[in-house]
Amino acid sequence: MRFTNYVAAGAMALSIGLGAVPAKAQEFINVLTGGTSGVYYPLGVALSEIYGAGIQGARTQVQATKASVENLNLLQQGKGEIAFSLGDSVQEAVKGNKEAGFPAPLDKLRGIAAIYPNYIQVVASQESGIKSLADLKGKSLSVGAPASGTELNARAIFAAAGMKYEDLGKVEYLPFAESVELIKNRQLDATLQSAGLGVASIRDLATSLPINVVAVPKADVDKIGAPYISVVIPAGTYDGQAADVETAAVGNFLITHDGVSEETAYQMTKLLFENLDKLSAAHAAAKAIDPAKALDGMPVPLHPGAERYYKEKGLLK
Repeated sequence: MRFTNYVAAGAMALSIGLGAVPAKAQEFINVLTGGTSGVYYPLGVALSEIYGAGIQGARTQVQATKASVENLNLLQQGKGEIAFSLGDSVQEAVKGNKEAGFPAPLDKLRGIAAIYPNYIQVVASQESGIKSLADLKGKSLSVGAPASGTELNARAIFAAAGMKYEDLGKVEYLPFAESVELIKNRQLDATLQSAGLGVASIRDLATSLPINVVAVPKADVDKIGAPYISVVIPAGTYDGQAADVETAAVGNFLITHDGVSEETAYQMTKLLFENLDKLSAAHAAAKAIDPAKALDGMPVPLHPGAERYYKEKGLLK
């Protein structure tokens, strides 16, 4: 009886001891992305798999969201460990711009890396007759989910072009895939999408009906200024797009928060750059990710874990 008690006590101690190891080692990483038809989501899925395989004891999850603005607010609340966001959204988050969806300054955000540029892509059905921004007057346009990073981009583009939402016949606040479905059904004339080149939703639209890719002239982009830059959507990016089209781009960033451990942030940064082939296989936009440009325009302080990685690689003194 006594021996049995010792064995039971020993077994309990062993189970507690063994249980303490995975409990201590286990790390939960929630990757905050965007809509499933955008670029953030497939890249987030790939990152989740990379982190699940490469960070010992990590349990990973991918969360589809309304993208930049929601992601940053969730990070501030500790409801995610790493998130995709547009650079201008991060800037507004730090300021606490209420109109942009940030009731108070978000002070817990920390940087991991600059990744690839988001291209502002304004696409209309050919039958709508829309060939320029001015042609949108009186027409229907989806500007992205309410207070999303895309919608902030739409506001900036309209202001630079001397236009207002009131100039439109109808404004829809819809995610990418829903916007495309409405255009296919002749219930919407155009969509403005802020995403990497070759975004699935626009590729889907272009294979379904003839489209016009609408230019955002360099003069308008220059009026907005940083972090917007003037770029070109190369001819042939989408079916039926015969010529290069001028537009604006804004850098995307991977952001975390100060509650994430230094070691985890270090591993997230390291594994990001060690697995660029897997990310590029998930979406071509990742081909633009370059460690040499990872600190360009970073709108928040680096997380100490990310800082350690860049110092190791000689990218930061």
